[in-house]
This record gives sequence, C-alpha cells and structure tokens, in this order.
Amino acid sequence: MSKILWKGLLVSPAVLAASLVLSSASLAEQPLEIAATTPVNKLQLAGAATETAKPDTEALTADSVSLASPQTIETIDNTSAIESIAPVAQQSKEPENTVAVADLSTTQPAAATTAPEPNSTALGANTSEAKPATDSTRAVAPQPQPEQISQSTAPKATSPALPNALEQINQYSAEGTDSENAAGQVTSVSQLSDVRPTDWAFQALQSLVERYGCIAGYPDGTFRGNRAMTRYEFAAGLNACLDKVNELIRGGSQGLATKEDLASVQRLQEEFAAELATLRGRVDALEARTAELEANQFSTTTKLNGEVIFALTGIATGEDANGRDADKTTAFGSRVRLNFDTSFTGKDLLRTRLQVLNLGSFSTNNTETAEGELRFNAGPFGTASNTVGLDALFYQFPLGKSTTVILEANAGAADDFTNTVNPYFDGDGGSGALSNFGTRNPIYYLTAGTGIALRHQFGDKLELSLGYLAGNAANPSNGNGLFNGSYGGLAQLTFKPTSSIALGLTYLNSYNFVTGTGSNASNFPARLSYFGLDDGTVPVSSNSYGLQASWKVNRGLAVGGWAGYTNQRILSNLATPGGSVQRGDQKIWNWAVTLAFPDLLKEGNVAGFLVGMEPRVTSSTNRTLPEDKDTSLHIEGFYQFKLSDNISITPGLIWLTAPDHNKNNSDLLIGVVRTTFTF
Repeated sequence: MSKILWKGLLVSPAVLAASLVLSSASLAEQPLEIAATTPVNKLQLAGAATETAKPDTEALTADSVSLASPQTIETIDNTSAIESIAPVAQQSKEPENTVAVADLSTTQPAAATTAPEPNSTALGANTSEAKPATDSTRAVAPQPQPEQISQSTAPKATSPALPNALEQINQYSAEGTDSENAAGQVTSVSQLSDVRPTDWAFQALQSLVERYGCIAGYPDGTFRGNRAMTRYEFAAGLNACLDKVNELIRGGSQGLATKEDLASVQRLQEEFAAELATLRGRVDALEARTAELEANQFSTTTKLNGEVIFALTGIATGEDANGRDADKTTAFGSRVRLNFDTSFTGKDLLRTRLQVLNLGSFSTNNTETAEGELRFNAGPFGTASNTVGLDALFYQFPLGKSTTVILEANAGAADDFTNTVNPYFDGDGGSGALSNFGTRNPIYYLTAGTGIALRHQFGDKLELSLGYLAGNAANPSNGNGLFNGSYGGLAQLTFKPTSSIALGLTYLNSYNFVTGTGSNASNFPARLSYFGLDDGTVPVSSNSYGLQASWKVNRGLAVGGWAGYTNQRILSNLATPGGSVQRGDQKIWNWAVTLAFPDLLKEGNVAGFLVGMEPRVTSSTNRTLPEDKDTSLHIEGFYQFKLSDNISITPGLIWLTAPDHNKNNSDLLIGVVRTTFTF
C-alpha cells in the first residue's frame, strides 16, 4: 500500500490529500489500495471543498465514499497551471492516471453491499456507498471513467462485527472536538508560539500559512507539530487548502499569473540584472553596517557628538589699552567639547558637556581690554589650562504642546533657552563670528550659571522666553547660592512675521554680572584693579534692553543687527588707598550691523562682515565712575570654508579702531585662522 501511496504523491498535492484521507482510514486496520486508470496526460481536480466528517456512529458503519464531486472538475495542463499550484517533487516512472478527488460527504446507509471489483480498495466499516462519477469528471481524451474505490468485502449494514475498529474510529473522531483543542486559522507563522525558525519544517509551514493559508493552529497559539493529527484536523486543513485552490482557479487571470506575465517578468529580470545585483549588494552592505552599529553602539539612549577647534591667532599691529605696543606673539591653541546628548522619551534632552581649552585670553595677556576677545578662548580676563571640566549640564523637556522647560545645572547661558536673532554669526565660537562681540548682543552675557528657563510658543510667529540663572548657585556660603549671589533674569519676545524675518525684544535684570565685552569702564566692577582700586569689590546691578533683527533677503544674502542699552548701577561706596568710588549709575550702549553671504562659492560656506560699537560708557552720574570719551569701532570679517561635512576652515580679521574707546591708542589688527572638526 505504501508504494502505491508514494507514487500517488508524485502526481499532485491533490492526490496527496486524497491519499492522506485514505491513510486515516487505515486506523481501522483495513488494507488500502488505489486503483489506477488508463494512462492519460491530464490531471483532474475536484472543485468543491470537502465537508467535515460528522461523528455519527450509524454513518460510520456501512456508508461508502464517492470519488465523484458534485461540482464541475477543472482540467489543468500539467506543464503550466499545475506548477503554480504545487511542484512535482519527482517524475513518476508509472504512467500518469486520471484521479478524481472527491468530497467527503456522507450519504444514506446502503441496504445491500457492493460486490468487490478488481483492483478495488477495502475501506473498512466507516466508508459510505460509492456512486458513479458525473460527466463533469471526464478526461480530455475519450476513455472510461475513473475507477471507483469500493469495498473489497460485503459488510453488514448494522453489524457489530468489528467492535475494536469502531472503538478506534470513535476515539480518533472525538479527539480535538473539545473547545480547548479546537483549531483556529492563523495568518502568520509567528502566531505559532512553538514553531521556531530552526525547526526543519519551518519554511514549509511558513509557506503554507502565509502564502496558501492552509494551516490552522490551536487557540493557545501552538501548532503541536510533534503529535498525531485527528481526522477532524486533517479535514479542516484539507478544506482550507482546497478552498485556496478553488479560489485561484475561479480567479482565472486575476488569481494566476499567465504565461505572458511570466515572460514579461523574465524579460525585465534579464534587462535589469545588473541593477538588481547592485541593489542586492548595497542592501547586503547596509545590513552588515547596521548590524555592526547595533552591536557596537555606545548607548540606546545617549549619542556622543563633539567639536574640536584648532586656532592660530596673533596681533599683527596696534597698541593696547595703555598705549603700549601690544604683544605680537603668535599663539596656537585649541578647544575641545564632548557632548553626551541623552533622550528618554524622544522629545526631551539631557546634555552633559566636557570641555578642555588652552588658549589664553587677549584681554589679560595682550590688549588689556575686553574688546576683540575671541569666543573660543579662555574668555575675558580668564586663564586657560588643559584641565577637563564639566561645562554645560542641562535637561530640557516639553510641558504640553507649546512649552519647553530647561533646567540648567551648570554653565548655563542665554542661548540655551532663547533665540539670539543673529543667524550665521552665533555659532558659539565653533562657527560664525570669531569674537565674543560678533557672536551676539553683549547684554545676553549678563546671565549665566545655574537655574531654570522656559520657552512658550504662541503659534508659529511669536515666542516668549523666560530664564533665571545664578552665578554661584552651588555655593552655600553667605552672599552666594541660588538667590543671594550673582544672578541674571531674562525675558524676550521673539516675533517671526515670515520665515525670513525675525525680531527680538529683550529685557534683562542682573546682579554682579558684566558683559565681558567693550571697554574697561563698561566692565568697571570687574576691573577695579585696572583703575587703581586694589583689594576692593563693589556690588552692581543692571537693567538692560535689547532689540535684535535679522532678514534673509534671498538665498545668498542676509542682513541683521542689534542695539543694546544697559543702566549699570553701583550700589555702595568704596574707599581704598588708591581712591574712592561713590554710588551712581553708568549708561552703556552698544550696536552692530551684520551682513552674511551664505553658500558663497560653495554650498555650506559662509562669508560674514560686521561693523559695530562694543559696550561704551556714554555717561555716568559722578566723577568717581569712569566714562569713555571716544568711540571705538569693531570691524570683523571672516570666510568659513567647508572642506567636508565635518571639517571647516575659517580665516578672519578683527580690526579695532581706538582700542578701549580711546583715540590715543593706535588701531589693533588681530588675525585668526580657525579649523573646526565636528563628529
């Protein structure tokens, strides 16, 4: 029997289904044989789906099975359509037979038994009476109808002659009918929890489930591939497969690809073979790179980005604030920043910045004035070292749809939470302007340190920025801390009527802060020693007002500028052996006009030109507070040339007329070549 079954398997998956039905009957311990018909070159498939066998003990006693389908059987050519349904694993050495796969429907019990015929198959006591095939099952060539599978013996209609066989049939028929084990259709092999990609039959199951929809699983999401199936389970799976076959056959050209479609696909595949191979190679390379990045990524929530500046600087000519020749020593220094940007929700940002800088300031070592100070060095009146320090540390997160909250823990600055309205120039030293003054309106430097800020959007055109930062918030000693030491409070309205125009109105109140730009007189509380007031300190408060504007005229031209006013108030008298200071006010002004040429000569390049007046004390309320009698202009030009996405070189010049707002001092010319690496 097994030899005949395997030969039947080589003909078609439909014959496989019929063979499995007959194999299930062998559980009744009855021998099976499949009768072969006259050799033909056509394979007939039943078009109707099978019905689930009912566990009726009366129908299981003497009914026989009909091979003929009650519906029309489609005739399919072996060389075309049969290949789209199921490939033949091996060419049979025997002539192909015309086999009719029948519906497993039950009929009324027969009154008499059928006499055995040659080459017939014994089905046992659970088969139903065979009926002759209809005309729709005929083969293409004129020949006899397919032989029927009939009983080899004449069992009695209600005879309990085979009690053991009936018990086994009832046992297997009842198996799987309870609600717990009832099978359910699945649409993806991933729904079967006990099927893994390493299983030897995984690909076959994947094809049957996802392509043909022929596999049913259990409600608990298992497939149970290692256990024997019941007749009910087989009937359900076979029914699903036959439904799919019928759907494809009925669909005609919509359900099956035609020979013309296959030929077109083949021509396209041959024509674009080179392109397909190239794409396949690129996809493989991308998959390899992705796997490598995932395996070696620093963190799932943190990204590392950095900036390294190499700067060559020197004074070409000019005098310092005291009228002496400025030191013309050429210096080469660097600034390194490493930013660890962490996001926990995708909308927040925790930034931790480590910084090292070793380029000294011009204010202390060369010019004796804060004018012309570079943005990327140690800062005004500061000293440099190669010590790694924690620079910026802040956390920002959204509060609703329109508000962002920023918590500054260390080295906070105004540009962390507000728009300085100076595009192409405010690159915080890494790009844009070279000097502190050229980077932004100096009043923004009157707040820094630790505190809290927020930004709120009133639609797309108006934004409100509020911030409070303390200079020594972490110091618990008297006169320091979050509220008792230096601080700066900022409020700004930024108005953007169009995408190319921006206006900023700024108010800033500060205590014990100076801008670090402009003349020594404008930084008077921090430069007492310069005026001969040794060992002295004076508290100072200020109220500052700023107006900033920018306009991108077209793609290659942007103009802008600002004006700032500060009322700096000395809050106490000071008497020292070198002199005295009385309480009073200083009025300080600054302004600038900017001109930028983005994408000049090459996309990504920027040329910038700035003319302005650094902070100057125009008047004071008493003679003990210094004033600036003259006006110095700050003229700066640079060209930022982009070598690559990560490297840019920026040569530039800073020209200071009448340094320290003193016409008796000859002009200073400072040259800079800055190279910036980003990663």
